Amino acid sequence: MHENDSPTGGSFSFTINRMSVHRHQAFVLQHGRIIDPASGLDATGDIRIEGDRIRAIGLSVGEISTNDAEVIDCDGCIIAPGLIDPHIHLREPGHEYKELISTGAAAAIAGGFTSVCCMPNTVPALDSAAMIAFVRGRGEAAGLARVFAVGAATLGRKGEMLAPIATMAAEGAVAFSDDGDCIHDAAMMSKVLQTCKAVGRAFMQHAQEKTLTQGAAMNAGSLATRMGLGGWPSIAEEIIVDRDVRINRSIGARYHVQHVSAGGSVDILRSARAMGQPVSGEASPHHLLLTDAQCDGYNTNAKMNPPLRSAADVAALVAGVADGTIDILATDHAPHSPAEKAQDFASAPFGIIGLETALALYIRALIESGAIEWPRLIALLTTHPAKLCGLDAQGLGALTVGGPADVTVIDPSYSWTIDPSATRSLSRNTPFGGWKVCGKATEVFVRGQRLLSTAVISAR
Repeated sequence: MHENDSPTGGSFSFTINRMSVHRHQAFVLQHGRIIDPASGLDATGDIRIEGDRIRAIGLSVGEISTNDAEVIDCDGCIIAPGLIDPHIHLREPGHEYKELISTGAAAAIAGGFTSVCCMPNTVPALDSAAMIAFVRGRGEAAGLARVFAVGAATLGRKGEMLAPIATMAAEGAVAFSDDGDCIHDAAMMSKVLQTCKAVGRAFMQHAQEKTLTQGAAMNAGSLATRMGLGGWPSIAEEIIVDRDVRINRSIGARYHVQHVSAGGSVDILRSARAMGQPVSGEASPHHLLLTDAQCDGYNTNAKMNPPLRSAADVAALVAGVADGTIDILATDHAPHSPAEKAQDFASAPFGIIGLETALALYIRALIESGAIEWPRLIALLTTHPAKLCGLDAQGLGALTVGGPADVTVIDPSYSWTIDPSATRSLSRNTPFGGWKVCGKATEVFVRGQRLLSTAVISAR
């Protein structure tokens, strides 16, 4: 087992490289466990990368030529499609002091994510074709992870007027959401679902019934009462999920529930899926591992939206992942400055960073617990989010000869300690500091470029 004191320390040196400054023509990843859920492949073998494509996949010794290629030994590691996070917050434009598109893309690479989808709750909101183009341009300029935009479903995310969904989709918006806010008006929700279906995009709902959460800061319960804080009941999430799947019965849009936190929501999604509705839900690392007990002592790094809930809710979420009800994992990476999180609990903003720690935390919650095995975890991080956001049409989320060379190599035994000060994000807000975890992306390729390496030393 490899042991390290921090994400950047120890026997390996992790280096993030931009595409424009670190370029090789060919690589051969040798002797790794290749897991490609899209094809069902799970076998030891080699992969050859040339230019921006996967040129060969071989399952027997010597099958793939190493001529003119840099050989990378992946013995003991998993070779997977590049990981995809369909739900992150990049604070540009409007709150660049919290996160830039470039720093978020760097954090993504450090965590093994080759593609990320950023939410529209920026200032101004991503509610026009011009704003979608802005995100794409910034992402391309960064030269790191692929950055896709999720467009706002309503103008300004106010829930009052439909945003130009069709023109944003044409510009490259991969899904639509008013994330950070729920669409409360049922008639508007129906229009959004109909329009999203017409343009072939998913709608992602932030499920929060606002009249039940006014002034709320954490999960409703005895701890909130003792701490003198407003309580946020599970039913505030469940009511919206139930309403939406009922509205969607006659529409049949691709409907997705973000950051599911309540066991009751899992039950609603399970029933809807059993009835054939095209609905899905995602779980985040913090909701799979932590309870509201983390808020004790007014720990603002444990203040989430939706909030951390009970041990029973955590168990229900893990069970939902295990039985396929929850079929996507997403970090909900939400950077905030130290000064903002240093406020009193009621005033501090919701959310934590998560891109660089997610993989190890998913391993802790789902693999080490025995809930699922590696092929399922890889599917939750690649194939399924690719389909949700239509990225599979670009060949992403799969390992295919001739397909894009977006590849993540994972060392499941890599032991390290989470150190918030070492993150590539501009923010440090996480309750997982000091956790000893196993599993890390050790090599990351995007468009055939080696952007994360345990062997290459160069300036960040």
